Amino acid sequence: MTAADRAPEPLAERQVALVDLLDRLLSGGVVLTGDVVLSIADIDLVRISLRALIVSVSERNPAPWGPEPGP
Repeated sequence: MTAADRAPEPLAERQVALVDLLDRLLSGGVVLTGDVVLSIADIDLVRISLRALIVSVSERNPAPWGPEPGP
C-alpha cells in the first residue's frame, strides 16, 4: 500500500493532544469575540462587545514590551 492509497484519517476519529492543538492555534493567532447583554424585562440596559487577539511570541512575532534589539 502506497502513501497515495491511504486516505487521511477523519478528524472526528483523530486523537490530538491539547498541547498540539494550542501550538497550532497560537502559531497563526486566534481571535476571540463575544457579546454580553444585561437586560431587564426584555429591555437591553448594557451591551458589551469583547474582542481579543491571542498569538504566540516568537522571533518572527516579537513581544511589543520586549527589549529593543541590539545593533
